[in-house]
Amino acid sequence: MDYMIALSIGASLIALLFAAWNALYVLKQPSGNERMNKVAAAIRKGANAFLKRQYKTVFIFWLILVIVFAIAARYGAVPAATPIAFSLGAFLSALAGYIGMEISVRANLKTAKAAEKGLRRALKVAFSGGTVTGMAVVGLALLGFSIMYLVYGNPVVLIGFGFGASLVSLFARVGGGIYTKGADVGADLVGKAEMGIPEDDPRNPAVIADNVGDNVGDCAGMAADLYESYVITVLASMLLAYFVNLPQVILELPLAIGGIAIIASILGTFVVGTDNKHKIWSALNSSMMLSAAFALVGFFALTWVLPGALEYFIPLLFGIIVAVALAQITGHYTNLNTAAVREIAIASKSGAGTNIIYGVANGMRATLLPVITIVIAVLASYLAAGVFGIALSSMSMLSLTGIVVSVDSYGPITDNAGGIAEMSGMPHSVREITDPLDAVGNTTKAVTKGFAIGAAALAALSLFVAFSSAAKLSVINILNPFVVAGLFIGAMIPYVFSAITMRAVGSAAAKIVEEVRRQFKTIKGLSAGKAEPDYAKAVDITTKAALSSLVMPALLGIGSPIVVGFLLGAQALAGLLAGVIVSGLVLALMMTTGGAAWDNAKKFIEGGKFGGKGSEAHKAAVVGDTVGDPFKDTAGPGINPLIKVINMVSLLIAPTIIVYSLPLLLHIAG
Repeated sequence: MDYMIALSIGASLIALLFAAWNALYVLKQPSGNERMNKVAAAIRKGANAFLKRQYKTVFIFWLILVIVFAIAARYGAVPAATPIAFSLGAFLSALAGYIGMEISVRANLKTAKAAEKGLRRALKVAFSGGTVTGMAVVGLALLGFSIMYLVYGNPVVLIGFGFGASLVSLFARVGGGIYTKGADVGADLVGKAEMGIPEDDPRNPAVIADNVGDNVGDCAGMAADLYESYVITVLASMLLAYFVNLPQVILELPLAIGGIAIIASILGTFVVGTDNKHKIWSALNSSMMLSAAFALVGFFALTWVLPGALEYFIPLLFGIIVAVALAQITGHYTNLNTAAVREIAIASKSGAGTNIIYGVANGMRATLLPVITIVIAVLASYLAAGVFGIALSSMSMLSLTGIVVSVDSYGPITDNAGGIAEMSGMPHSVREITDPLDAVGNTTKAVTKGFAIGAAALAALSLFVAFSSAAKLSVINILNPFVVAGLFIGAMIPYVFSAITMRAVGSAAAKIVEEVRRQFKTIKGLSAGKAEPDYAKAVDITTKAALSSLVMPALLGIGSPIVVGFLLGAQALAGLLAGVIVSGLVLALMMTTGGAAWDNAKKFIEGGKFGGKGSEAHKAAVVGDTVGDPFKDTAGPGINPLIKVINMVSLLIAPTIIVYSLPLLLHIAG
């Protein structure tokens, strides 16, 4: 074992040990009274039930694909180890999401109780819970990939490993997103808009389903999403080095980069802490900035000591710049006290229509700076080190996944903590702690989504170059009608995908609305708080609605490159990849940023501005937030795994379509 692989395996084991240490810290915290535990147990039960049923659905697809890969391996279409690599990639992705969700549904209760002792203690417990997810994601991803590479010694074999991660990510992201927003929108439409009761009010039958959704969507879903991005970025970097015959020490450089950044991310977690509710975001942001600084120092040292590797520091530098810049840009458009959010809040005074107009406009303009940032990084990285430089820039950005997921997973924990406090009747002083924590959680989730989208674009760009090499495409001519056809199809796919997922949210929300109305009508004393609603029924409805909507998005992601590749050929498939990357990047940025700004505009008004809760401005803001919910938590982030699944499938079938695609057969026949 050489020192590059030893570094990556050692760092990944440290990450898993650090995750375990934080998990033990969270679990030993006080759990509160019986009423609090009852609410938390209902959330945990619902989350586990959903994840169990989701994984059953994934298992069916996994089994079909394993059989396909086994047959393909038998005839030499894919490496013999592909079924094993695919299965391990899928298993570790599912495990990362499961670990994150299990600690999240326990940390929420601990955070609510810790809020009785002040902001600093609650923040520490919530962030420690998030850190478990972050470190589990990078630890499992880098450990699994490094061991597979150590065993097989060829990155081509690990394409199956990346596709396994992509499959789970698509289901976890989309299924969790449909669940969380179906429940959230349904709960708000009846609870807030019709009944005039507060958010997380225990009388609302959908409130438990809403809290369950925070965990399965923003925790398990995000964990699987960034696990996949991390894995395929390592894969794409090593594949490019392999295809252009770079020295082995350079081929293994991405593994060492991942190991260094894990240590940097762990160091960054120790600076999170504040007693000032106005400095929560600053504390979390500082952890990301410090991690980035430590990582850069490590990257420079690594490229300095490796012979002929100093030129690679420029791409690594720009990867970190993109990560930091996207975090700051997203915060600028979504933070509670920024001008962009205040504009939407002010627009709410004149009604829901103007609120929606300003929200959509904010999301659209928020695409400018991220795209320019990514373009500059791509060009600078290419000029410094060619196409491999682009891959290294992507790897550098994704190397911060540990700290970014830690900050993101803090969000659903604090959101749930506020719900537990409200439903269990804790003192108002506790909500004064959990509410600002939750408001910052909206920003952290938006920042992470911006990071995930940018990472997906860079990772997909690296995979695109790897696909071109595997398909033996030295030039992709945009004047070629097959390429143009692929471009149009690729640009269309994210919109169709978004339509499918948003309609699924609307359908799930409609069923929840009917159920909540039914319970308020039929359960005597529920409106007065003298009877308990049937929370389990709402959880079951949302679970069935979410899982029944997974097949079409999965078939679109897996099937579109297969159909285009075999009917129209490699050139058309290259066009499809280019179209889906560009279209998907911009659409996802618009949706996630706009949705987060809508949410915080509502919270800005709820803080007492423009009449506060119950005012006409607040009612308009609730409508905008309802529109923004599936934007930011379902369709927008769901585009990330869609882009990567399409790229991974294309990479898998690249050698086969060279021989068996229809255009080539027609050419031979003619």
